[in-house]
Amino acid sequence: MTDASTQAALDVVGIGNALVDVLSHETDEFLERHGLVKGSMTLIDTDRAEELYAAMGPGVEMSGGSAANTISGIASFGGTAAYLGRVYDDQLGAVFAHDLRSTGVIYRSAPATDGPPTGRCLIVVTPDAQRTMNTYLGSSEHFGPEHVDGELIAGAQVTFLEGYLFDRPEAKEAYWKASRIAHDAGRRVALTLSDTFCVERHRAEWRDLVRDQVDILFANEEEALALYEVDTFEEALAAARADVEIAAITRGPAGSVVARGEQVDEVDAHPVEVVDTTGAGDLYAAGFLFGFTHGRTMAECGQLGSIAASAVLGHTGARPGVSLGQLVRPLGY
Repeated sequence: MTDASTQAALDVVGIGNALVDVLSHETDEFLERHGLVKGSMTLIDTDRAEELYAAMGPGVEMSGGSAANTISGIASFGGTAAYLGRVYDDQLGAVFAHDLRSTGVIYRSAPATDGPPTGRCLIVVTPDAQRTMNTYLGSSEHFGPEHVDGELIAGAQVTFLEGYLFDRPEAKEAYWKASRIAHDAGRRVALTLSDTFCVERHRAEWRDLVRDQVDILFANEEEALALYEVDTFEEALAAARADVEIAAITRGPAGSVVARGEQVDEVDAHPVEVVDTTGAGDLYAAGFLFGFTHGRTMAECGQLGSIAASAVLGHTGARPGVSLGQLVRPLGY
């Protein structure tokens, strides 16, 4: 593979579920009353979405989705980024597009004019900072090979794939198509596993995609253990190193481990008083990929990831409330 930075017009292009996030702080009793499993991501239908939305207290509404959070984070660092994802031609779809473009991200996916409305993610944050997500995918899950923008992908150093989108057959086809376009152009492909439920649903297909197409793998410790069906972190890391060029595995308060070839770097978590874990993994990937596309060492990429994650851990919501570029400039980045 040629150097991924050669003549690249963009740093990163992301593909994922285009959702509007709705966040509210609730008690553990709220979870029990509504049959919610703390820390999980559950797919819900229209009726369930309306029921939970009505029950949730005052909250924050913003454009979201895992890969969109990552891509917005890269733009916040000062990187160049684009996003591919489906919304419907409705009010929420317009809000999503406007919000994402306002961050500096290129978003030119045409809105759907038939099918379900724009998707949304209802996020309940409990006092222990855990987030429980109830996702109505709506139009976002109807992303297929025909929606892959080959020009953007061929022109980006890295194509970043979100695990949450990998449910429908057409989305799987889209990921393989996008990966081949990226590699044919001498670029790299990154994947985030997103959630242990995603891994358990698609383990065999994930293993094929990771082994054959993925250059940079993002996962937390639990997701890595689930992917490789092993009992220890060391076994999961060894398996990932055998499959991909770079593995970046987060371990919560213990920080992260970044492996590339024989090099393994342990990176401390950036100090922060945790308020809400929503988006921490998304922003870790943002910091890492910004560092990677700007020639930083693996350890520095991990440090940028930790700093970006801390910027959302300290407040409610999956997007940093400050410019990440300004945040890291005093640190020499």
